[in-house]
Amino acid sequence: MSADISNFVATKRDMIERLVVIDSVDPVIFYGVNNSNMQLIRSLFPKLRVAARGTLIKVLGDEQETAEFERKIKELEDYCSKYNQLGEEVILDVVKGKPPKELKMDDVIIYGVNGKPIQGRSANQQKLVKAFQENDLTFALGPAGTGKTYVAIALAVRALKNREVRPAVEAGEKLGFLPGDMKDKIDPYLQPLYDALEDMIPQAKLKEYMETGVIQIAPLAFMRGRTLSEAVIILDEAQNTTTHQIKMFLTRLGMNAKMVITGDVTQIDLPHTVTSGLVQALRVLRNVNGVGRVQFEKKDIVRHPLVQRIVEAYEKHDEEQKALRQEQKERRIENNRQ
Repeated sequence: MSADISNFVATKRDMIERLVVIDSVDPVIFYGVNNSNMQLIRSLFPKLRVAARGTLIKVLGDEQETAEFERKIKELEDYCSKYNQLGEEVILDVVKGKPPKELKMDDVIIYGVNGKPIQGRSANQQKLVKAFQENDLTFALGPAGTGKTYVAIALAVRALKNREVRPAVEAGEKLGFLPGDMKDKIDPYLQPLYDALEDMIPQAKLKEYMETGVIQIAPLAFMRGRTLSEAVIILDEAQNTTTHQIKMFLTRLGMNAKMVITGDVTQIDLPHTVTSGLVQALRVLRNVNGVGRVQFEKKDIVRHPLVQRIVEAYEKHDEEQKALRQEQKERRIENNRQ
């Protein structure tokens, strides 16, 4: 056997194949537009043969070099998972052993799709972030448009990204293993939840999470009999739960789990004879350790400025109508006396 052939056989024998799985990010973002990121990574490891498909990267080469390649890919995956973006400068820094540039902003909860920072925009949103960290059960109360549910979902997604929990679960009286016809009827009411998730998780990854049950959205009735451990559970529009329903929900809390309950006690749609579960729970749990409460106000509304003025106008109208009814009641009583 010639020396050249002998060296070739020895080289082939020394090469190993290593499989690297990038399962915490969207491969489309990680690989870059037209695979530009992967082309750059290949050029930085010229001695290795690299093939990427889906969440699997196959690398062939020297054992030490493939091990180094895997370490760098995992560093890049962590960065991409945190910021939902991956650029040429970051790849060059990581591969060359330099710390990548951190995106710093005050009060950022997570970085959403395309690196959009999602943060507590008002003082009470920031209070909700703090209350979530300090308590296993947090009530977020106040009018629509204050970002209660949006911030709660962001906190759940952050816990999922940080591997603090397994599933991030939302439940409302209106999580997704539903019969087709029921799902079609319920989905329109849950669109704001899907919109929030789409702001925070790349579409392909969100679809995977929904299909595998990592993120579930279902009616409150589907919670019965379940114990939810290592999860974030959000109950939305809780003012319309009955006392029995909210007690059932509260007792689903398992180990290493957190709950956020959102609602507006001025928007109860239950019959007048039925007590709101949210109102009762606030009263019953007011002195229980581990329970936080954040009250949002009109000034926290983060939609169009006109929304705040609309809310104020309706509140004024409701107060006038209440005063009018009281006046009419007093007149009837007076007339009956005469």
